[in-house]
Order: sequence, then C-alpha cells, then structure tokens
Amino acid sequence: MTWIREEYKFSLLERLFANILRSGRIPEHVAFIMDGNRRFARQHNIEKIKGHSQGFERLADTLQWCRYLGITTVTVYAFSIENFKRDQAEVQGLFELFREKIRLLIGEADKLRQHKVRVRIIGNLSYLPQDIQDLIREAEEITRDNEGSTLNVGFSYTSREEITHAVRSAVSKVQSGEIKTEDIDSHQLEKLLYSAPSRPVDLLVRTSGECRLSDFMLWQASSAITYFSEVLWPEFNFWQLLMAVFYYQRNMYLMDRLTSSTKPCSTSASLLDAEKRFLEVVEEMDGSGES
Repeated sequence: MTWIREEYKFSLLERLFANILRSGRIPEHVAFIMDGNRRFARQHNIEKIKGHSQGFERLADTLQWCRYLGITTVTVYAFSIENFKRDQAEVQGLFELFREKIRLLIGEADKLRQHKVRVRIIGNLSYLPQDIQDLIREAEEITRDNEGSTLNVGFSYTSREEITHAVRSAVSKVQSGEIKTEDIDSHQLEKLLYSAPSRPVDLLVRTSGECRLSDFMLWQASSAITYFSEVLWPEFNFWQLLMAVFYYQRNMYLMDRLTSSTKPCSTSASLLDAEKRFLEVVEEMDGSGES
C-alpha cells in the first residue's frame, strides 16, 4: 500500500484517449465525493471497514491518474462531521484506518518530495483525537514545501462549518484591529476558508449514483461542473475519470459559447455526435476489462 503509485500500466487505448483529452482544457482542481464504500462492502459481503480500505486503494490510484492528466489540485471528502453520528465501532474503525494511512504518508516523505505533492487535511480538527491531530500536523509539515500538486483531504469537514469558521475568523480579525468591518467581503472570507489558498473547484465528481453535494465544498464549487457517476467509489477506474474530464470539457465549451455570444446557445449536432461516440467507446472499453 502506498500513497504514490508508480506501477499502474496504462494501455495503448488509455494513453490515446488521455492524450486526446490533454489536448483540450484540463481542470486544474478536481474534487471527489468518494461515495459507495459501505455499499461496496455489503455487495461483496465484507466488513464495512474493508470497504473503506478498498476506497483508499482507489484514491491512491486516482491521484496517480490525476497527475498523469495534469490535474494539479485534488480535494477529497474523507470524513464528514455528520459521520460522527454513525455507529461508534465504524467511527473508531475509520479513525484507526486514518491513523494507519497518515503514518504511511509520513513514511513516504521522500516519495512525496520527489513527486512534489503537498498534503493538507482540511476541516475542524479540534473534533479529532489528539494523537490524530499530532499526526496531521506532522504530515502537513513534511510536505509543506512541495509545490507541484496539492491533495486536500476533507476530514471532520462540512462546508457549512467551514463557512461559519471563516465568518468567525473575520469577526475576530475586526475585533483585534487587523481589518475593518468594511473590509469583509467574499474575497476576504475566501482567504479564511480551510481550503485556502487552493483555487476554486473546476470539476466535482460524486460516485455511487447519488445526486447531491452532501455539504461539501459549497463555496469553492459554486461555479464548478458537477459530474455524477453511477459506480461505487472502490470500483471507480481510469475510464470513468476520462468520462468526467470529457464531460467537463464539453460543458466548458458550451459555457464559453454562451458567454461569448449574445445569441441563444444551442448544442450543435456535431458536438452531440462526438460526445455520443466518445461515451460509447469509453463504456465499451470499461466493460471490456482493459482498465
């Protein structure tokens, strides 16, 4: 198990389609709601925690795929504040899994430095056990100077709590005299979000067929393209990521046409045909087991 995968072997078709997409606009910041771990465990008759562990393995693969495509910032929803309401055995199991993975990350400091990957844990960390807080500080410190790409892990996170924290921080700055009341605006609040200074989300992907945001990155993803995938997170593969990026490029093309023309924007038949052909080929490749 490793955070930095180097052994994934791309097939010729995967490289071909990836190169086609890389010739277009690649999203700089992609956020993932990694949904479906527990359902995956039920379907495969394994313990819930093993489903979550499989989800981590898929995250490690996905980070490699994103680096290959040129995506520089990835944010993932690992543990919501709402998850504290789950069965305590599952919560403690998730904490133990997180301890294991964060220690693994710390042990791979050289690899992370070589690949220039910075890791940040975003959320209200005060809700977490002290030993986990200490591990998080160590992990963030050893990757602080890595400037190639960034992984934000939402842990003990919800967007509403994040925004509330930003507002309280702004009020505190006014009270201490650092800023004036009239200085508080959307730009000031954005600087105080847990995710700062990461750029806004370009593409948000949710797996498992659920079509909701679950209180994740509501501010940062306000203008993002949102892609909902039917697959469960542990079964997410490179072809599905390619489909998400293609969906992003197609919709950005339409948005560009809409903003650059005063005439009503309509999707051309050729564009729809191209999308249909692309999706048919990707689905065929996905089903063929080449990924």
